[in-house]
Amino acid sequence: MSKLNFNIRLDSIFVIMDIWTVLWSILVFITVYIYYQSGKVKFFEKHGIPHIKPWPLLGNVGALLFRRISMFHYMQNVYNLNKDAKYVGFYDFGSPTVVIRDPELIKSIAIKNFDHFVNHRSFVNPEVEPLFGNNLFSLHDDRWREIRNLLTPAFTSSKMKGMFKLMSNCAENFVDYLVKDSKEKPLEIFSKDAFCRYTNDVIATCAFGISINSMKDKTNDFYVLGRKATNFEGLMSVKFFFVRSFPNFSRLFNIRIIDSRADGFFKKIVEDTVRTRDEKGITRPDMIQLMMETRANKTGPTLSIGDMTSQAFIFFFGGFDTTSSLMSFVVHEVAANPEIQTKLQTEIDEMFERTNGDVTYEAVNRLAYLDAVINETLRYYPIAGFLDRVCSKSFELPPTLPGAKPHRLEPGDFLWFPVFAIQRDPVYFDEPEKFYPDRFIEDPKGTLNSPAYMPFGLGPRMCIGNRFALLETKVLLVHLVSKCQLKPGKKMNVPLELSKSILAMTAKGGFYLEIQPRKSQEKNS
Repeated sequence: MSKLNFNIRLDSIFVIMDIWTVLWSILVFITVYIYYQSGKVKFFEKHGIPHIKPWPLLGNVGALLFRRISMFHYMQNVYNLNKDAKYVGFYDFGSPTVVIRDPELIKSIAIKNFDHFVNHRSFVNPEVEPLFGNNLFSLHDDRWREIRNLLTPAFTSSKMKGMFKLMSNCAENFVDYLVKDSKEKPLEIFSKDAFCRYTNDVIATCAFGISINSMKDKTNDFYVLGRKATNFEGLMSVKFFFVRSFPNFSRLFNIRIIDSRADGFFKKIVEDTVRTRDEKGITRPDMIQLMMETRANKTGPTLSIGDMTSQAFIFFFGGFDTTSSLMSFVVHEVAANPEIQTKLQTEIDEMFERTNGDVTYEAVNRLAYLDAVINETLRYYPIAGFLDRVCSKSFELPPTLPGAKPHRLEPGDFLWFPVFAIQRDPVYFDEPEKFYPDRFIEDPKGTLNSPAYMPFGLGPRMCIGNRFALLETKVLLVHLVSKCQLKPGKKMNVPLELSKSILAMTAKGGFYLEIQPRKSQEKNS
């Protein structure tokens, strides 16, 4: 018995020792980290660049981690630190990041001097997460150029025209489902989820050749695992910050952003699609087909199944989550502003009269007010609220303020372009806090071509799928507005506020929409 007691006490001692080992390790890490970062947190002070004093360890992200303010409004505060400055400073944890305020300087960096700023910041280890680490967004330098050139033909106007009918069929099925469910009484939906289902179906058919109706089959694997893979709410946002800011520790502890089941699922989808097309001689005008054709290359880049999966996934990610967010904001503003809804209904009704009830690619792309509503949404709620670049070659920035010295960026230095803040700056847009689509009617070229308007980015790193995103949004709105009367749902927070708890741009409390069939348009339904 005494021997047993002795062993128990010994085990307890080892447990206590293990706890103290962990605590000491954490303390040593923090001490070393503070020592290592102590020089960095005086970086902007040393160079005379306006900045907010950083917190220990957290830099300037503490308010974001503790959900005191939305990411985008916080960056707006950083942007407004000094309205005369061409750039200001921001500490992303311990990493000094130069926030460029001047749109002309952004244009110079992103276009004219692109070879100095080719890459985005890496935030995952491709060996741990190949799905995220090997896609077009994450690729660097020559490999990025190869894949970008290879995929660009998938997004030409002719390819968009070829996919249009597939998109329109998905949108029509989606809206008809809503109309049917709302005939007896007004239907309130969680619109972000509903639009995710629509974009899920569009991507499934346009990119993977798979026919899905996610409103009827609500638990299909494509939707369920896609939702899981693109969810950055709650603790996922903290994990994202950690993986991005401490890649070595993430690699050490094998911390993943994307669930391994989603990784396996998408790889199997691509494998099955490639095998079926090879066996049956199927050819489709989509991204998968373009990637398959690289196998015949003798000198150009070739893609393995893993490479194809990574590229297909980032296309899915962008189309599934960010495009459905754009739709959620557009439809909310249409529902919340009756005069905008009426004007849009009139334009779309007139289109149907001209086309005898048909929805064609050419007719949809001639809807000027629809374009204006979407463009204003992209200005007011840019889904990519800020863009990043990493310096790859030494580059001298002009002085941030009159009388200051130029600032030299070195390889590895980080830059941010604060899109949300710039697009809400009265210097560049009259009454920027007002949702006013007509600004794109009154001066379409001046507004769209302004260097301050960059919802899809700019330069060679501009979003490759922007045409696809715009087209599937237009098609959805044509069918939805022609058949439905829209109001903000009873659960919707009005006026809309941006969420503080989620890194992505979304509405506080979520998006809710009330739908009723338009009686005057039943003949078109």
